[in-house]
Amino acid sequence: MPHRIHPSILNANLASLDEEIRRIPSADAVHLDVMDNHFVPNLTIGLPVVESIRANHPGTFLDAHLMITDADRHAPAYAEIGCESVTFHLEASAAPVRTARAIRALGAKASVGLRPQTPIEPLADIITEFDMVLIMTVDPGFGGQSFLTSMLPKIRRTRDIVQRSGADIWIQVDGGVSESTIDQCLDAGADVFVAGSAVFRGEDPDAVVRGLRDRPGTPCRH
Repeated sequence: MPHRIHPSILNANLASLDEEIRRIPSADAVHLDVMDNHFVPNLTIGLPVVESIRANHPGTFLDAHLMITDADRHAPAYAEIGCESVTFHLEASAAPVRTARAIRALGAKASVGLRPQTPIEPLADIITEFDMVLIMTVDPGFGGQSFLTSMLPKIRRTRDIVQRSGADIWIQVDGGVSESTIDQCLDAGADVFVAGSAVFRGEDPDAVVRGLRDRPGTPCRH
């Protein structure tokens, strides 16, 4: 299957979100960075804004990435309002399996996110509880950071765990994704890519999305 591109609105014009989302019609999803100034040192959008985006873009796949504390309490609400995928961080969850099952029960994909320093191996025995694993390739909290090449072995280990499970689980990479780094991630086994700065700081964001998807030697989506 072709890989997926999920542009992040973190580097978009937050005062004109509806217009910014309409600038990326080729995107497979819109990645919504929800930050609470506790789990990460930044404050962005929350449930009311995401609910408004859902109402204004009914046909758009919304990929909510929750960088918040007390994820077990808050994550299911994003599935309830209609996000197609909800990512909560393992570091912010006391009951990841229960939370993932609650998200799935509401009809959304359940995803677990890992900071760079968090290993993938402890999730091996419960990996099938998730529809996607998000490997952070920067420290979460701010856009525009440089890609951490040290995360490539972790992506490979995640791919090995997923393949051994036999389940259809996406591996998402978030942080520093651009035309100069995406091929390394593809080779390592990732298949979903979050790009913020590379997309919205370009003159034609949708052209950047198409360029990231149609990489040499990888399946192209038309």
